[in-house]
Amino acid sequence: MSKPYADREVWFCTGSQDLYGEDTLRQVAEQSQAIAAALDASSDVPVRVVWKPVLKDSDAIRRLALEANADDACLGVIAWMHTFSPAKMWIAGLDALRTPLLHLHTQANVELPWSTIDFDFMNLNQAAHGDREFGYIQSRLGVARKTVVGHVSNPVVQRKVGTWVRAAAGWAATHELRLVRFGDNMRNVAVTEGDKTEAELRFGVSVNTWGVNDLVAAVDAVDDAAVDALVAEYEELYDVAPELRRGAERHESLRYGARQEIALRGFLEGVGAHAFTTTFEDLGGLRQLPGLAVQRLMAAGYGFGAEGDWKTAILVRAAKVMGAGLPGGASLMEDYTYDLTPGDEKILGAHMLEICPSLTTQRPSLEIHPLGIGGREDPVRLVFDTDPGPGVVVALSDMRDRFRLTANVVEVIPPDAPLPHLPVARAVWKPQPDFATSAEAWLMAGAAHHTVLSTQVGADVFADFADIARTELLLIDEDTTSRGFARELRWNQAYHRLAQGF
Repeated sequence: MSKPYADREVWFCTGSQDLYGEDTLRQVAEQSQAIAAALDASSDVPVRVVWKPVLKDSDAIRRLALEANADDACLGVIAWMHTFSPAKMWIAGLDALRTPLLHLHTQANVELPWSTIDFDFMNLNQAAHGDREFGYIQSRLGVARKTVVGHVSNPVVQRKVGTWVRAAAGWAATHELRLVRFGDNMRNVAVTEGDKTEAELRFGVSVNTWGVNDLVAAVDAVDDAAVDALVAEYEELYDVAPELRRGAERHESLRYGARQEIALRGFLEGVGAHAFTTTFEDLGGLRQLPGLAVQRLMAAGYGFGAEGDWKTAILVRAAKVMGAGLPGGASLMEDYTYDLTPGDEKILGAHMLEICPSLTTQRPSLEIHPLGIGGREDPVRLVFDTDPGPGVVVALSDMRDRFRLTANVVEVIPPDAPLPHLPVARAVWKPQPDFATSAEAWLMAGAAHHTVLSTQVGADVFADFADIARTELLLIDEDTTSRGFARELRWNQAYHRLAQGF
């Protein structure tokens, strides 16, 4: 199976020293190449794992760190101390390293050859010794890293490495991300505000605004032949409502939705952006609030946030990249309303128009209905139910002195009954550990009402992403209690204030 990040790689670096002689170093190189090859062959590791020559001195380690920083293909570095690599050799390199780091605490053999062990074997196979030295210097320097323990043949180890790789890919994606805001955010809404300068410093994303009428001009310039071709694609992929079909009374509305999609895609490609926002309060000369166009662009991997919510657009883009190649999808989502039946509580999530069809394997319906806000023509949109299965709902909030990620592990379920009068895509889920605890924790955290729902990756990927970004993550899962969560909020407040220094 091909790797989903075919143009990206992680570097496998092995620490040793000259003390043990050339024969030992030759064996170190051979065995570390075997470890790297095993990771590279794993279907759980979604990038190429590139072995690098054994590192034996401070200059070589520092040069490798600088090379990793400068190589756009390199998502991160995996480090293993095969023998004993004195940690002072790593100070300059770790201080210079700016790419994500994973410390793999492993060894060449699974079982010990008890009857043949001699001191040559001990000198060669002493990662239990060397990795502890490496762990000390990482902690001494305050280096952010992921630590994975176990033999590389263990599927659990491979999955943990793969999880970190996906988080590193998300980190790279935000650092390469340009985000277009068409207009500002919705008036008087607090949670969609945020510090765009801090976001660029923390996540690497460049957030800027274009006038919505720049998009209007692009919509007006779309060629009719391109619209014809896209409408034909709609007819092939979706169950198009009768009134939207060719020759029907509302077909022109579908054609206008196609014009919006073509124009949006071309505009974003033209400025090199992979995420965007719109708002119903700033539509300029647009005849419809973009719905179908937004849904299909998200399905193509773009990040999106409604009502100018650029922070959620960042999250959607990161989730798309981190989940590449996995079943399921990721989308803008919003907790809309509850079923509060005692013991069977559940959440109905949706948005006005913009839920990504990657969340379903069913054939969506392409429909047109009134919107009721925005003062424009009725917009076209895809309508469907999200596929059942495990998922995670994640929000990004600006807490003034830091960003906060809040994640809730959920189980997406089918609606209790059909929803013939709800003309939008939607998802129904049960949150962990239960509805009341989940909602109480979410409110205590001040988490946003706009989220990303991912059914591709779980909370573990977002946890690794938060660690790489040195960003707070509050996790609501099966182990959460209201009292424990309140304590965590207080501890985090103190920690993050102190971590910023004076």
